[in-house]
Amino acid sequence: MSFQNPVFIPGPTNIPEVVRKACDMPTVDHRSPIFGRILHPVRENVRKVLKSDSASVYIFPSTGTGGWEAAITNTLSPGDKVLIARNGMFSHKWIDMCQRFGLDVHVVETPWGVGIPAAKFEEILTEDSGRAIRAVLATHNETATGVVSDIAAVRAAMDAANHPALLLVDGVSSIGSMDFRMDDWGVDVAVTGSQKGFMLPAGLAIVGFSEKARGCIATAKLPRTFFDIRDMDKGYANNAYPYTPAVGLMNGLLTSSDMLLDEGLDNVFARHRRIATGVRAAVDAWGMALCAASPEVQSDTVSAILTPPGFDANRIVSHAATAYDMAFGVGLGEVAGKLFRIGHLGSLTDAMMLSGIATAEMVMVDLGLDITLGSGVAAAQKTFLLGKPRTTKAAA
Repeated sequence: MSFQNPVFIPGPTNIPEVVRKACDMPTVDHRSPIFGRILHPVRENVRKVLKSDSASVYIFPSTGTGGWEAAITNTLSPGDKVLIARNGMFSHKWIDMCQRFGLDVHVVETPWGVGIPAAKFEEILTEDSGRAIRAVLATHNETATGVVSDIAAVRAAMDAANHPALLLVDGVSSIGSMDFRMDDWGVDVAVTGSQKGFMLPAGLAIVGFSEKARGCIATAKLPRTFFDIRDMDKGYANNAYPYTPAVGLMNGLLTSSDMLLDEGLDNVFARHRRIATGVRAAVDAWGMALCAASPEVQSDTVSAILTPPGFDANRIVSHAATAYDMAFGVGLGEVAGKLFRIGHLGSLTDAMMLSGIATAEMVMVDLGLDITLGSGVAAAQKTFLLGKPRTTKAAA
């Protein structure tokens, strides 16, 4: 596959050249003041991206899955009850992790294509008179289906039930690309990774803990060593880690988070919304539909596009890779073979997206689908022409 073409998978995303160069640095002593000049500013930048004034930010040499593990092991104990909706592959994976750790998982089975049922959560939490549920787990943006859930509504449901459970949120494919308000939404642990909105290679789990979540650390009994944030706190106090950090990636994270903040978070979110709207216009022009069941749950970072019944959507992804050197995402889990995914997050522009839409059209025509060449491109172009004025600062 050509390194010259952008990728349109929902992560890892395209890496800006300035970020790639920031990761490419000489070895430095990670127990020296030099490392502290990376560590502390990058934690502050991430806190700003999370829109939090007080969150404690931890950056592990890991991935989003490691971030999930850090979230639950630092706050919960074996046998604790947690509430979660299964509405896609990544919520399913979080359920699996909780079960492996011996948690009592109350799963609300939810159709793939809709968001988290906040009203059902309120009902369950209200009925939990003994307050046995210790945490509510929520996937903000379900990458497998292109569905975004209303975390503010989940918090409102918890508040309406007057329930003290923690709110743990997977923001892996939303944070840094879509509006995320840790403080306003009462999120206790926010989890993301380096390879999505932060435009880096995979390799960092990025986790924000509220003061309430940190208060659970002393009583949490799930096993943890690598992900113990008490050890991280001790290391951070001395400009260091309890083990060897990924210094180059963290330097890249400092650069990429600077870029996001310099562009302005509202501009970042508007850019993602505009590009996503163009993709949705293209899908409509093709006469196809999204997995997302209604407009209010359509993701601004990934579109999961249903193909006609009986057609193997994986053929689109494989043909795009072999014939046109371009990467799209396959369907996962219950939707495997039923859809393909176009990622539109991270370092992306309108013009880059038009190349992806045009290539998807050529692929589908090659494979005999009833697609008119140029229809999706034209629909997206009209959307981009009518979009909001661009920021004068360089887009990420």
